[in-house]
Amino acid sequence: MTTLSYAPFAPFMDPKTAHPPGVRPLDMADWLHRDEAYAAQMAYRDRLIAEERDVVFAAAPEAAGPSGELLEMVKDHLADAPDHKVGHTLTRPDGVEVPLTGDHPLAVLARTTQEDWCLLWKPGDEDEHLLIGAALLFPSRWSLAEKMGKPLIAIHSRVPQYDDRLAPRVQRFFDAIRPGKGLVRANWLVHTTPELHQPLTEAAKARRDREPKDRHYLRVERQTLIRLPHSGAVVFGIKTLVTATEDLTPDQRAGLLTALEATTDEIANYHGGLAYHQAAIKALRAL
Repeated sequence: MTTLSYAPFAPFMDPKTAHPPGVRPLDMADWLHRDEAYAAQMAYRDRLIAEERDVVFAAAPEAAGPSGELLEMVKDHLADAPDHKVGHTLTRPDGVEVPLTGDHPLAVLARTTQEDWCLLWKPGDEDEHLLIGAALLFPSRWSLAEKMGKPLIAIHSRVPQYDDRLAPRVQRFFDAIRPGKGLVRANWLVHTTPELHQPLTEAAKARRDREPKDRHYLRVERQTLIRLPHSGAVVFGIKTLVTATEDLTPDQRAGLLTALEATTDEIANYHGGLAYHQAAIKALRAL
């Protein structure tokens, strides 16, 4: 099962993380996160990288060095983690042995952690970081192909909160990150499906609202930001956690209901439409 029986992170419960960007310092000992859905999610990731590679993986030539550097960092981190065996190959806690050579480092990384990975680089003549490579197996209704090579503000062009005030703040965060001193934040949405792999183009999203349903899931993205010490590229890690709303604690359900009720119509429309939004509120009230 790829969903969780609980919600480890509920960013709407804490005033420090409830509103974007909601960034906190990252303890590098907690950089990677493993949970009870590990085995099922890793099996799913293996299938996606094998069968949907063109959808979930992309890398510009500039990503070669940074992605290799990131793989070495992840290997070093997992070498000290319980239930991992790291050598010429990596043996995961589920017993699967992953070759560490013979493929692009980002494709290897796709099979070594539950996190997705995006690499961002700021050329000397650019004002913003550009997306130069990613292993994005669990997108939440966006397309990697549409975002590749674009700067941060273009990547977030349709996000209502990503306005003229927030965009410079986010870029300043990227500029200020120092090796060994990462950042962590969390993003959340309510979905009517537990499906983790939801690639969708902007055109497809614009053509239709999402269909209201009775079952709802809290989808949280635990997002980490670190700077690679040698290449200077910024690594954006995305760990996706999905929990049925009935499995949230009573306090979490109440907090989620309050957060949804405070959501503006603009944001509700961006997330799928007012009917979809109101159906989620109604379902939470029933719980």
